[in-house]
Amino acid sequence: WLDLVRYAETNSYERDDPKPFVWKYRDYVIHSFNEDKPYDQFIREQLAGDELDPDNPHAIIATGYYRLGIWDDEPADRELAYYDDMDDVVSTTSEVFMGLTFGCARCHDHKLDPITQRDYYSLLSFMRNVKRYGVRSPETVEAASVAEVATPEEKARYTKAMTEYQANLDELQAKITSLVNPVVEQLQGVDKEEWQYENRRIDILKKFSPQLISQVNVEEYALLHDQQTALKNSPPPGLEKALCVKEEGADPLLTFVLQRGNPQAPGDQVEPVRPSALASFSPELEAIQPRELSTGRRAVLANWIASGEHPLTARVLVNRVWQFHFGRGIVRSPSNFGLAGDEPTHPKLLDWLAYDLVEHGWSLKHLHRQILLSSAYQMSSESRPEYADKDPQNDLFWRFNMRRLEAEEVRDSILAASQNLTETKLYGPSIYSYIPEEVQAGQSRPGYGWGKSVPFERYRRSVYIHAKRSLVSPLLSSFDVADLDDSCPVRFVTTQPTQALGMLNSDLLTEQAEDFARSLIAQEHHANDSKLVTTALERVLQREPTEEEVARGVAFIQQMQEKQGMNYQRAVQSFCLLALNLNEFVYLD
Repeated sequence: WLDLVRYAETNSYERDDPKPFVWKYRDYVIHSFNEDKPYDQFIREQLAGDELDPDNPHAIIATGYYRLGIWDDEPADRELAYYDDMDDVVSTTSEVFMGLTFGCARCHDHKLDPITQRDYYSLLSFMRNVKRYGVRSPETVEAASVAEVATPEEKARYTKAMTEYQANLDELQAKITSLVNPVVEQLQGVDKEEWQYENRRIDILKKFSPQLISQVNVEEYALLHDQQTALKNSPPPGLEKALCVKEEGADPLLTFVLQRGNPQAPGDQVEPVRPSALASFSPELEAIQPRELSTGRRAVLANWIASGEHPLTARVLVNRVWQFHFGRGIVRSPSNFGLAGDEPTHPKLLDWLAYDLVEHGWSLKHLHRQILLSSAYQMSSESRPEYADKDPQNDLFWRFNMRRLEAEEVRDSILAASQNLTETKLYGPSIYSYIPEEVQAGQSRPGYGWGKSVPFERYRRSVYIHAKRSLVSPLLSSFDVADLDDSCPVRFVTTQPTQALGMLNSDLLTEQAEDFARSLIAQEHHANDSKLVTTALERVLQREPTEEEVARGVAFIQQMQEKQGMNYQRAVQSFCLLALNLNEFVYLD
């Protein structure tokens, strides 16, 4: 899902500044899938959570969806940049949720699908009142795109705590004033109204009126002053904040068809209506009901897309889940169900799964269960000549396709094999994996925007790595991690020399192989080499190794000691590095 919505934590362009609090959107997505949130609710919260459920912090965080795209903080043409940003949202929304390429109709009617330019700007009008992300300074970004997220109960507790906190401060200040002010009043020829900094008065008395200072209990003053300082330094923790959407107000801004996509050439005014191509077989739009601070238009759009009667929403989602399990969808073009996309290989299966999803409350876990228990999913990947001749591309799923691990899975599997993977912590701010200084130096701002995390944090799952658009881990990059600038419905799988070079020579693999060996020796210190090799291969291959594989591993360790002069620790480390480079480690066959 994060690939689809182009999730990243920075803005791109030359500065690539961070997006504040955006990691909470990632946590929202993980939490939603973990708790099996109904997919229709998942849609509504992202598109209009602030309008549909304003007291729900999760719904507010979900609207961070609108802020995930790239953003130029210094555009040459601000109006054109604004419509570029809106185009990113319109295109992503139509492709991700409906499998339609509305972005092709920004400047003219769609060349293939029955989507008019008027349809494009009508869809944009639902979101027209969304405030611009900000301008150059972080303060404007925070004002336009950041909000406190808390339940009414949390807000009430915070208000009470702040009231008590301020009362304690006022009480201490009153005690300090009562000690010093009576003495100050004895001074002659001094304008007391100018003595605004009451806590400095005793210092002035010490300097200019030593005969009066004796009347002040200095020890009590010092004690009260220390208490006041300590209290000021420990205010109640503030309410949580999140990157989210805000609107310009309840009055909708006008939307026009821009001739050739040019903001300086507005044409006819448009209103938020259903796309003409879907008008005859999609549900009616609800009546728009303005809110106090927003138009209510996005709520109508969200309810329309998330309707069980919508002809595309459930089918598009089912196809994506099928792709997740099988490596490709029933429709090979998962974000394009139009004429330029591929036809479904099993249209009736797609329809049935979509119907079943809606009938079971849009439960993704139910959908996963249906697929995983199917005979299609449980097929062997072994090729059969009589089928391969008729269907060489396996369009009919007569066997299971071999699959290479995705980039994040490769890294996480390496950490799991070495027993370094941090599995006990979920959610929270992003972490910084190790990236060589030479790689960091290649940024437009060398050394900027990449921190250091302690090992416990650094070895968390890859989904928690800080997603910086201008700087990607070399290991993840070599294994085809998603492009962070655009919606990525399919990750291309490549085979290239940098993968093998990185798996053999990178600092990460060297470090993990060393830890892998150390954990094996500690675990099997009373056993022979056969047991050690068996344990290592079980971790790497997730199956029991054959006798021949174990014998080869034992022979390799002995050879490293006898012919290469390595000590036992180094020999086992070399074997661990070799095991992590087995094809079976990165390919599921």
